Amino acid sequence: MKSWNAALAAALLTLTPGLRALHASSHMDAPLITLDPAANETDVYAFRTNEPTSTGGTTEYLTVSLAVYPFEEPGIGPNNFQFDPNVVYKILVSTGTDMAIGHPTIAYVFQFSTTYKDTDTIAQAFLGTITSVSDSNQNLVQSYTVKKYVFQTGTETVLFSGNLVPPNNQGLVTPYYNQDNNGNNRAREGVGAYDQLDSYTTETIYPAARGTGGYEVFCGQRSDGFYADIQSIFDLDFGFSGPDKPHNSQAGFNVHQIVLNIPLSELGGDRQVVGVWGATYRKSVRVLQYPPTAAVAPEPVYSGTYVQVGREGNPLFCEGLVAIEDKDRYNETYPSEDARLYAKYALSPELAVLLGAPSNLQTNRTDLEGIFIPDMIKTDLSTGPALLAGGTNAAAGAVPDQKGFNRLGVFGGGPNAAGGPSPDVLHSAIGAGFLGNGTQPGGWPNGRRFGDDVVDIAVLAILSDLRNPVSPTLATAPADPGVDKIDQNDIGYNETFPYAPTPHNGRANTHDTNPQ
Repeated sequence: MKSWNAALAAALLTLTPGLRALHASSHMDAPLITLDPAANETDVYAFRTNEPTSTGGTTEYLTVSLAVYPFEEPGIGPNNFQFDPNVVYKILVSTGTDMAIGHPTIAYVFQFSTTYKDTDTIAQAFLGTITSVSDSNQNLVQSYTVKKYVFQTGTETVLFSGNLVPPNNQGLVTPYYNQDNNGNNRAREGVGAYDQLDSYTTETIYPAARGTGGYEVFCGQRSDGFYADIQSIFDLDFGFSGPDKPHNSQAGFNVHQIVLNIPLSELGGDRQVVGVWGATYRKSVRVLQYPPTAAVAPEPVYSGTYVQVGREGNPLFCEGLVAIEDKDRYNETYPSEDARLYAKYALSPELAVLLGAPSNLQTNRTDLEGIFIPDMIKTDLSTGPALLAGGTNAAAGAVPDQKGFNRLGVFGGGPNAAGGPSPDVLHSAIGAGFLGNGTQPGGWPNGRRFGDDVVDIAVLAILSDLRNPVSPTLATAPADPGVDKIDQNDIGYNETFPYAPTPHNGRANTHDTNPQ
C-alpha cells in the first residue's frame, strides 16, 4: 500500500478545479440547513466517562453532546445567539438490534424558552455586569426542559425542567468566563477539576447537587471544539499553503452546546456497543403576521407536526462522502434509511479517488460502511473511560492532555489506558468491526471525544484497508500526519463535565491560526 506521504502527494496531483472539492466538517454541509443556523448541527460527540459520587463510589456515564449554530462571532456586537424555542433538539441513542437497523431506542428531547427582563431597551442581552446567572443584569434568559422518550414502550419521563442557560461570553459584562475574571483577557483555558470551572458554568450544571449518580446536563454557549483548515480545502488548496497557514477556520468562533451524562445503568450496562446521533425538528407550517395597525409586531404562528430538518452522526459523512444531490435529503431522513440511500457513498467514496488511493481501496469499502452505515457514532461502552484532551497553553492555565491521549485514536497506535492492548491488537479489532469487548481505544470512530482530529483520522481510514480482521493494512503515517497542519484546538478543553471549552469573548479574541 502507498505510504502516507506518497498517497498525499498523489492527491495533490489529482485534485483540480474540475473535480468536486474535498469536503470536511465545515458546518455548512447541506444547502437548506445553512439557512437555518439555530437548527444546524455542527458536531456530535459520544464517549465513556467516570465521575465520583458523593459517597466515594463512581458512576459510569455515556457522555453525549450536540452542538448547533455554527460560527457564532463573539465580537459581532449584541452577542445574543441562542437556542431557538421553536426548534426541538434531540440526542438519540440506539442499543441492541436497534443499532444495526438504524432505529432509535431512546430519545433525549430538549426544548427551550426565551424571556427578556426589559424590552424597552437596546441592550438585548446584557444590562450590566452579570454576577450570577439570571441576575437583574442578564436581560436575555433562556431555560429548558429535558425529556426521555423510550420508543419500545412509548413512555416519556421529564428529567429536568426550568434549567437555566448561562449568559453568552460578551467580555466585560461576563468577566468570570475569562482569564483572571477580566473581560479584557482571553477566555479561560480548560481545567481538570469541577471546582476550577468558571462560576457561570458551574451554576448551570444540573443537578446542582453533583455526585448523586443520576443524569447530568449542561446547555450553553461554548467555543467550537472542532478544528481544521477548512478554508484551504474549499479554496482547492490541498497543499495548505500561503501566508496565513496553518489556519484553523473555526478558531475564535463559538457554538451552542448540549452536553448530557447518561448513566450506563439507564442503557443496560457497559457490555455493549451503542449508537448516538443528533437531530433537529421544526413545525411544518410557519405563518408570518404583520397587520399595519398593530402596535407591536405579532410573532409568527407555528403549526402542524414537527418535521426533521437536520441530522448529524459521524463527523464528515454528509460533508465528505454524500453527494450534493443527496445532502438535503440526508438531513430529512433517518438512519434506518441509510443502508438503502447512502451506503454507496461509503462503499465507493469519492475521497478515495481524490486522495489517490489504490484502485482496490476505491470500491467495496465494507470497512467504511461499517463505520458510517447507519450513520451514528458507534461507541464501545466496554472500552472504559476515554482519555481526554486538555490544552497546550500551560502559561494561561491550560490542563495538559491526559497521559496517553492521542488525537488520532486507534491510528495513533496507543492503548486506551496503561496496560492496554498492543497497537496490533487494536488495529485488528478495528478491522473486525465494533466487537464490544474493550479491545479498542476510545476516540473516533469508537465514539468521539473532544480533541479527536477527525480530518486526519478520516483520511487515514480511507487510505487504510481495514477489511481484513486478521491483518488490516494501515496507511503508514508519521507521528504527525499533518493533513491540514492543524493538530489542536485554539483553546484547551475541560477534562471535567461539561468537557466542551470555554466560549470566546468578543473583546479579547482573534480568529488566529494557533493557540495563544
